[in-house]
Amino acid sequence: MKAVTLCLLTALTIVPIIGFSAPDLDPEKHLQQVQQRITNIDSWQLEQQLEKHPETVLIDVRMPNEILRLGGKIDAARSYNINRGWLEFRIHDLVPDKSTPIVVYCGINKRSPLAADTLQKMGYSKVYNYADGVLAWRDGGHPMEAPDEYLSSMLFSKPVKVAEGVWSSIGATEPPTYENSGHNNNLSFIITDEGVVVINAGDNYLLARSLHEEIKKLTDKPVKYLVWENGQGHASMGSAYWKEQGVHIIAQKGAADEVKRHSGQMLEWILNRSRDKGLGTRVVMPDETFEDKKVIELGGVRIELLRLGWAHSPGDISVWLPQKKVVIAGDIAFHQRMLPVFESTDTKVWIETWKKFEALGAKVVVPGHGTPTDMATVRKYTIGYLKFMRERIGKLIEDGGLLEDVYSIDQSPWRHLDTYDELHKLNASRMFRMMEFE
Repeated sequence: MKAVTLCLLTALTIVPIIGFSAPDLDPEKHLQQVQQRITNIDSWQLEQQLEKHPETVLIDVRMPNEILRLGGKIDAARSYNINRGWLEFRIHDLVPDKSTPIVVYCGINKRSPLAADTLQKMGYSKVYNYADGVLAWRDGGHPMEAPDEYLSSMLFSKPVKVAEGVWSSIGATEPPTYENSGHNNNLSFIITDEGVVVINAGDNYLLARSLHEEIKKLTDKPVKYLVWENGQGHASMGSAYWKEQGVHIIAQKGAADEVKRHSGQMLEWILNRSRDKGLGTRVVMPDETFEDKKVIELGGVRIELLRLGWAHSPGDISVWLPQKKVVIAGDIAFHQRMLPVFESTDTKVWIETWKKFEALGAKVVVPGHGTPTDMATVRKYTIGYLKFMRERIGKLIEDGGLLEDVYSIDQSPWRHLDTYDELHKLNASRMFRMMEFE
């Protein structure tokens, strides 16, 4: 009986292997078959597509390390990296509307045709494969967006001179990632004859150290003060490094309270994301807090730390240099990326606070996010956006509209900004809920 049972089990085990073995699949033949089912475009057609249809979503299906090594991905308003293996799992969250134009690409047109074919099978109706590949785009001098612009440093970018004695390392305009080392805000510093004032601690210990290494290349003067622009992690969580250097840390009281309340959560989030890059990061509280104004006189330079009013988050301040007509704005002003509305953001008061900010008369504005620019530009992308949304939402509420109606507001004038996809619906819903009770 045991022998019969063993023979049956053996037969059942062997038969599927013999009877149902998968046919050999020639990858090149398969790719040729796929090419017949998809729509290919070249570099000129891609340029036209992006110009005429800015809502187009670009998806780079390469691995993140390829993007880092080979010059980045195509620079466009809605440009993302979803490697080929995760496409089916992530595409719906990124592009829920299946009529949205999508262009997929890779390096040498091997993976992207398969991705385009998959998207078509999933029901997406306007899918194109960029057949030239990103390397041809790069080598043709077309705009590229790098996940890290300064590969020899943890900083996203090398510090640039904003004005005499004023420098800023401009962060990525995307959310913090392992690749950008959490450097997605601007880390600024002011060099004087007596010492240096650093604005923002950085997201983590090693990022702060990297900033200090760059400062040392420009001056032998010691860093005397560290100032937090607000109580967010990328402004405060690198403070442990500066504390070890004997730097005096200053924050607005609201920012210090914010860190004290949420420090455990912020630290856990940073360490989980940063992994090995988070080494040494710990919570450090400021040595000094102030309410509305703190003045630093250092090496003949007057540096005013101003709490102008409630804006983006608790403890927001701007650093005003009246002699240079430069303002390191903090998160009262945004450029090149869509501003986020937090649960703690009061958009009505933000607009009132802006009047004081603009009254400073700054000629150069270093925003919290984005490259240094002028007042007119940050006005457009900050208060211009807030006023637009408040006007539309106010009318919606007046007409008896519901929360779900807020998503129909046309925010396309800001679609070209980084983080638009991540934030525009969230901003609309939060502003609606807040304005219902104003």
